[in-house]
Amino acid sequence: MDSGLTRAIPLSDDEELFAESSRNTAIPQELFDLEELDVLYEDRNAALWTFMNPEGRPSFTPPMLHDFERWQDLISNGFGEGKVPLRYLILGSRCPDVFCFGGDLALFEQLIRNRDREGLVNYGHRCCAILDRNLRSLDLPMLTIGLVQGAALGGGFEALLSFDFIVAERTATFGLPEIMFGLFPGMGAHALLYRKLGSAAAEKLILSNETYTAEQMYEMGLVHELAEPGDGINACKQFIKKSERRHAGLVGSRNAMKYAWRLKLEELNRITEMWADTALELREQDLKVMNRLVAAQGRLAERVAAA
Repeated sequence: MDSGLTRAIPLSDDEELFAESSRNTAIPQELFDLEELDVLYEDRNAALWTFMNPEGRPSFTPPMLHDFERWQDLISNGFGEGKVPLRYLILGSRCPDVFCFGGDLALFEQLIRNRDREGLVNYGHRCCAILDRNLRSLDLPMLTIGLVQGAALGGGFEALLSFDFIVAERTATFGLPEIMFGLFPGMGAHALLYRKLGSAAAEKLILSNETYTAEQMYEMGLVHELAEPGDGINACKQFIKKSERRHAGLVGSRNAMKYAWRLKLEELNRITEMWADTALELREQDLKVMNRLVAAQGRLAERVAAA
């Protein structure tokens, strides 16, 4: 069996799903060889399940961004009309209790100390390009689903906002902590929360530095389905099952909504450039707060690796 498939972990106890992945030789095999993303294809629903499986901190490090860029290219080229069918694209995480902590704070601190605006902008633009393609569902007639089974903070929360639907376990948490060290979320939060919630509600969420529960996100309309702890994958399967008969309508409705948003990559990139300029104004005490968060994330990654 392909080594990439061997490394992939089956969904819960569903060994059949794992077997289906290995049978679909028409799928670009490079999808199963990505370093920090585990990918599984489910025949019966034409669903591609992907789980972030980071080597270190559960953040969008450059290696993780590289895998996402490659992941999107392979899906765009390998799926669709006349190719492998794809109706649902699901993203979750293998990291216990964490969906994603978001941006690579260790890299940010280094770039800020080196006064490297170009490096900050380049990182932000890469994130925005990935976000933009996900917002467009990679130009495929599919629904995208974010599966949250832990903490989705900073850029992890921002990334989820680009999915058509979010399924979250009740123990999941959400937040945008950037303001605590003098920064703001720069890769999609302003543009997407403004369009989803309105200006006042978006500003409150961005500036609050509060951690929100899955129930609170559900009440805001940002989370679409709630699941009991440990039941997130099954909840996704049930969501897919009930969406099957209305798939075309859901895809069309989401495309119409995104057309009405009129959100362009240029807007995302410009906000990222504002973020980079603000980052270069951070004081030493702000960088120390950022560094403490990096250390906390590193300790968590070590505990997960040792488990």
